[in-house]
Amino acid sequence: MVCFVGIGLPSAAANLARNTHAPEVVLIYESGTIGAKPAVLPLSIGDGELAETADTVVSVPEIFRYWLQAGRVDVGFLGAAQIDKYGNINTTIIGGTYDTPEVRLPGAGGAPEIATASKEVWIVLKQNKRTFVNKLHFVTSAGHQSAWNVSLGNGGSARQPLRGNGPTVVITDLGVLVPDPETSEFTLVALHPGVTVDQAKAATGWELKVTQVLEETPAPTEFELKALRDLYARTEAAHGAASTEG
Repeated sequence: MVCFVGIGLPSAAANLARNTHAPEVVLIYESGTIGAKPAVLPLSIGDGELAETADTVVSVPEIFRYWLQAGRVDVGFLGAAQIDKYGNINTTIIGGTYDTPEVRLPGAGGAPEIATASKEVWIVLKQNKRTFVNKLHFVTSAGHQSAWNVSLGNGGSARQPLRGNGPTVVITDLGVLVPDPETSEFTLVALHPGVTVDQAKAATGWELKVTQVLEETPAPTEFELKALRDLYARTEAAHGAASTEG
């Protein structure tokens, strides 16, 4: 599997997978590194750890044109500051206007292309009413169907041009959501151990739909926990405590 990885939680999850059940996964980062095998979590796409451990490094245009836009990326793995019920994400601004926001976020980077051109898109973030919102403050990357117009309050009359399957799963600290096959609205299909439906609904800024048969995700194994703790410990030793916050 070829996975185009975002920095932060997606990078942590992808490298945990590489260190456990998916040692052959090919991790691609936006800076042009292919087959990166970082021993510590990168601070950014320009972190030297990625280039030093990669199978090869190519130009950014080649990453996007040859790999992503040509359909060679199986999974785009993204984070978000905000997400709506259709899988649109915002990583640009919070509050105010684009020119005068209350908070300026890192921005789009390659996320808009990753979201629309990957064969499928996985999104990982913490679930609360600040992140799971009924209307995005800014649409950075498009999700399903008429989500762009719905988020902007335009009635949702146009379909978004997704070359891949778009967002196929949202993983949070509370559970797992997948799009409804008819409406494309993200629906809760699984909860993590100890989490309740009421907790998930209270952490969502829209009326969260729940599947009739709700599953429970398996608890992490000791092997997985050790691998994750070792990864963060190495990262903190290399970059300091600030690199592992959140």
